[in-house]
Amino acid sequence: MPTRHGSRRSLDLLARGQPWVWVTAGGIATALLMIVGLLLLVLINGLTAYWPERVARVRLQDGTTLLGEFTRTEAGRRLLRTGNFDLTGKDFQWVEDAQIAGEDHPGEAWVFERLEWGRFYGSLREVRLDDRPVVPAPDRFRELHGAARRRLAEIRRIEKHDLGAVFAEMERLRLAVRKADVRHGPGSSAVEAARRRAREREPGLEQETAALNRRLEELKQEDRRATVVLADVNGREKVHRVSEVVRAYPANELGLPGRLAVYGSRWWEFLSSEPREFNTEGGIFPAIFGTVLMTLIMSVVIVPFGVIAALYLREYARQGALVSTVRIAVNNLAGVPSIVFGIFGLGFFCYLVGGRIDALFHPEKLPAPTFGTQGLLWASLTLALLTVPVVIVATEEALAAVPQSLREGSYGCGASRWQTIRRIVLPKAMPGIMTGLILAMARGAGEVAPLMLTGVVKLAEVPVDGHFPFLHLERSFMHLGFHIYDVGLQSRNSEAGKPTVFVTTLVLILVVAVLNLAAIWVRGRLRRRYGSERF
Repeated sequence: MPTRHGSRRSLDLLARGQPWVWVTAGGIATALLMIVGLLLLVLINGLTAYWPERVARVRLQDGTTLLGEFTRTEAGRRLLRTGNFDLTGKDFQWVEDAQIAGEDHPGEAWVFERLEWGRFYGSLREVRLDDRPVVPAPDRFRELHGAARRRLAEIRRIEKHDLGAVFAEMERLRLAVRKADVRHGPGSSAVEAARRRAREREPGLEQETAALNRRLEELKQEDRRATVVLADVNGREKVHRVSEVVRAYPANELGLPGRLAVYGSRWWEFLSSEPREFNTEGGIFPAIFGTVLMTLIMSVVIVPFGVIAALYLREYARQGALVSTVRIAVNNLAGVPSIVFGIFGLGFFCYLVGGRIDALFHPEKLPAPTFGTQGLLWASLTLALLTVPVVIVATEEALAAVPQSLREGSYGCGASRWQTIRRIVLPKAMPGIMTGLILAMARGAGEVAPLMLTGVVKLAEVPVDGHFPFLHLERSFMHLGFHIYDVGLQSRNSEAGKPTVFVTTLVLILVVAVLNLAAIWVRGRLRRRYGSERF
């Protein structure tokens, strides 16, 4: 039995709260370990996802021969990425260790990354130019491949940008006639003037379209001349145009410089190009651009509204039951599920506000919506509503932290309330306001559920082009968070998309970190300038 002295000592420790201090410290340490572990998991898997591994040829006891890269090991079996989906109907195959009769790494094994059907594991059988084999095949392939990729880039530029610009001009002229017809009525002088301008521009646009189509056909004919014959480990052949091969290399003959070159090439493609192969291959540049732009628009919106609301509640409103109720409502808004904000944004911003904008400013395009559908602007405003309570609460705390003596001194010098707020209170509270902005950006950049209803899509181009107004906030966009969800859960093969999930997660963490670090840098400068130390 415990002694009376021991019981008193235990009661004394409980009275001081020391056990709870240790429990709290243990909880914080556990949370930090979990966060560090998650970051390490993402970092390790993300940085190693694009490293080129050696290609193994595996002979099974039943006579089957497989070729590919081992990606994962479990008890008694390994997962082999065999690729060649267009020939076999699968990208991966589990191999039991007990079934392996032999394993080696042949020097003639190549990895071909293609625009379609994913990777091809096999050998380079021959290279053909105008259906005639050319030798030596590997050297000629490298020569033809660079020219073919540049030619394909020009084809895409003509199809997307040059012809797109011509078609956009034609559509603008058609809409001008339609707009005049809606506003002034059929047969009016405005309609006739719009039609006359359209008729004057049509010959030039048709000539430009014809010239671009001729150039496009020349490039496509040149592109069809160079082909490559690939063979899998069992001898089955596959013929591709050289331009359809994104990257090719002899996996088992690469030294460290060669592997670093492939590794860097994959990363550059990932960060600077558009996705392909159901988002499991290619790049995520549109998603990076959409995430950053949406977060910046959200930040520009929430700062003035959040600061104005907090200023009124703290500096102008008469404190009482009504103001207390408003504060409780603001705090409760932070706990509302994000999907509820998404439904509100879809109904209010997309359909109600966007529909009214279309009726007033774009009647010629109806019934096709311009702003009356999901878009980047509405997604940003929805997230602004979601995160503005964070800014309001942080701003109120920052305003309350400004000493009352500073206000009284300003009033004593004859300054008005607004002059005191603008020149004394707000500068002192600015670091705290930036803290709220940092928290809001961190939350808003990672939200996905509201965006699925208000603007994000699986595939979209960057909402910037050479046509007025150049930045198109009414368009749908891609987002890193939704990209992770789509590749991890909605792709054709989740195993093939797993490297993309980790790499995209790593990029999302880095994007949020860069945005937050920029805000923290601004907050630090404000602290040094105004001498605010609390936040």
